[in-house]
Amino acid sequence: MHKSIIFASFFSASFSVLCATQPIELPYIPQPAKVDGKLDEPSWQQAKKIVIDNVTWPYENTQSPVTTYAYVYEDGETLYIGFDAQDANPEQIRAFYRDRDAAWDDDLVGLKIDSYNNSQLAYQFFINPLGVQQDSIENELTKRESASWDGIWDSVGVVHESGYTVEVAIPLRVLNFDDSITTKTMAMEFLRFLPRSERLRISSMQIDHGNNCWICQMPSYNGFEQAKQGNNIAVIPSIVAGKNENRDIDASKAGEWQSEQNTEVSLDLKWGITPDITLNATINPDFSQVEADVAQLSVNNNFSLFFPEKRAFFLDNADYFASTLNLIHTRNIAQPDYGAKITGSKSGHTFAGFIANDSQTNVLIPGNLGSSLVTLDSKSENAAMRYRYDFESDLSLGSTITHRQSDDYNNSVLSIDSKYKPTVNDTFLVQVLQSETQYTEAFINALCDGDSCLTANTEPCEINQDCDFNEGVLRVLDQQKQSGNGYFVKYEHDEKYWRAFADYQYRDADLRADLGFISQVDFQKFTTGGEYRWYGEEHNWWNRANWYADWDITHNENNELLEKEVQTSFSVNGPMQSYFELSVEHRNRTGLRHDKSRLDIESNTDLFSENGIGLYSNFKPKAGLFASLYMYTGNAVDLANNRVGNKLKIRPILNMNLSKHFEVRLRHTYETLDANGSEVFTANLSDVRFTYQFNVNSFLRLAVIYTDLERNKNNYIDDVDSQYKKLATQLLYSYKLNPQTVFFAGYSDTGYQDDDLSSITKEQRTLFAKFSYAWLL
Repeated sequence: MHKSIIFASFFSASFSVLCATQPIELPYIPQPAKVDGKLDEPSWQQAKKIVIDNVTWPYENTQSPVTTYAYVYEDGETLYIGFDAQDANPEQIRAFYRDRDAAWDDDLVGLKIDSYNNSQLAYQFFINPLGVQQDSIENELTKRESASWDGIWDSVGVVHESGYTVEVAIPLRVLNFDDSITTKTMAMEFLRFLPRSERLRISSMQIDHGNNCWICQMPSYNGFEQAKQGNNIAVIPSIVAGKNENRDIDASKAGEWQSEQNTEVSLDLKWGITPDITLNATINPDFSQVEADVAQLSVNNNFSLFFPEKRAFFLDNADYFASTLNLIHTRNIAQPDYGAKITGSKSGHTFAGFIANDSQTNVLIPGNLGSSLVTLDSKSENAAMRYRYDFESDLSLGSTITHRQSDDYNNSVLSIDSKYKPTVNDTFLVQVLQSETQYTEAFINALCDGDSCLTANTEPCEINQDCDFNEGVLRVLDQQKQSGNGYFVKYEHDEKYWRAFADYQYRDADLRADLGFISQVDFQKFTTGGEYRWYGEEHNWWNRANWYADWDITHNENNELLEKEVQTSFSVNGPMQSYFELSVEHRNRTGLRHDKSRLDIESNTDLFSENGIGLYSNFKPKAGLFASLYMYTGNAVDLANNRVGNKLKIRPILNMNLSKHFEVRLRHTYETLDANGSEVFTANLSDVRFTYQFNVNSFLRLAVIYTDLERNKNNYIDDVDSQYKKLATQLLYSYKLNPQTVFFAGYSDTGYQDDDLSSITKEQRTLFAKFSYAWLL
């Protein structure tokens, strides 16, 4: 090994040990800073000066091309940070007025805080040069970042002739920490992101890329002797007013509009019972979703689509509920009348729980080849609990319990999980779960009424012969009481230059996790794979390259093959923040059954072979411009007709800032499938959004989503519509003083066209407004 490499490794290790054993002292200065982005108060002269000069991505610990300083102090209630981000070419600074959490591609400064110094979670606060805030939580257990977390904190940025400055004030009340300790120790990292031809991550610390736990390497800071979380009470009343109109569209004509006006008042409460325990409660909440979801194309897909949670009550401390498997997916709760949640962490113990009712019951019924989402018009009660104990940063043990019940059914899940890191390079994950589910005759009758594949006028329900079905639904019909179990085991070894892993999953046919998102059961799957990484030098045209490959095989409980797959990809990061990936895959998989006999619900159908090539690329050649293109071609199973066809999918994306305030986002998906020498379907999905951001607080946005699906009826086994078109529009005005003091006003409508309609006909339109205000006590 080269001597310089040995020295660099020794220096990096020595630096990490030094930071771990000698915490840095932060000064206490009882003088608040005026947050105006100017750094001209006397308190900044006494603050701790921290140099941010080490490039940690895409390179490993190289000298920064720009000079950046962070000035840090606290006054017992607030952590103040002033950033001086110098730039010899200020005209190249990338900064636009955007909505909160939408400026990740801009120039940024910020910090990460592990407030318990236990290497499990890190709060992230980032600010662009105009003061637009981004915040999130990094979860070391799940290796995910949740940008949906929103804290209330202040920031102002000012761009000037030598770069930009940012002032930040983070109330300590937004952090969870143990205030029973006089001198508190928190791990922190101070950062700057410099997006030019490359996007440089510039840090105040050294990072060993051979250790994939970056939170674990953050240096410790001592101080906060006067810090107390106090009462930490937030009272947030809301009022929602709206007018909703719907009409039935029947056989080429539309009925009369049915109008409904309503005004609802709700109340949210957040109370820090102790510095370590927080209670959230909501009464008559408005859990409607203001922002339209990103459109997804659901064609030739037999599994339910996943949509992320966006509602504040469920997002607050959502990471406390996280485990390896998604056992708590709160989008399943649609329209509650009340909800209560408690979360806490102290001395290695982390716990969380919530209860909420729902005016309807959404049930995801999984099988081994697909899943069905069933919505029943009956109220349900929902509860979830999560506990985790961290013995050290390298070992944790947790448990999750969920329960749903209504008059017609109930489902309970118990899970135990663990994560163990015997070395910085090795990780073991294990999770086991058991479920108990009880369906009543009323549930089954409601299921029959709501599923076009089931005939309700027979006793018991029978399968219609003209449509496909999900075998999970059939198990409900045949077996009203179900007891299931499953487990997940994974080992991963991750070095700087390479990674290898293997995992095994098992879920029996009767496993149900109705409060989570478990869309497939009745399978046992083994996966193994790895990757190799190349690192470029600063003089190279590329900075990162990666080769990845994996192999997996899946059987059902009867040991019938469901899928066997091998895939590989090669990717490279280049100039203009470009990324290019070429992938190749070969798969043998089972199609859908067309034998409608209920006596043969365990058997699968023919085995088909799929081969495909995929290409993905994106680049950011200049400020305010992002372009990407995904293409896939190959043969694919035609699920509706149980055969192999030729598939082509193209998805371009273009995001453009036409000024500091005006942004256009264009997203289109084109997909076509041919079989037996002729077209099966052609689908187009367009998602267009125009946003004018007045300032850091308010914007006006127009969203237009258009779907156009054309089918060749002559090339289908079953009778289908030859065309389906849908048009949805939304106009939204938003003003956010902070994440909880908000005003929304908007209009939305949807309409569709099928073979019975000559044009797109509106079926729903809504006018709405919402105002909420947060009192912090």
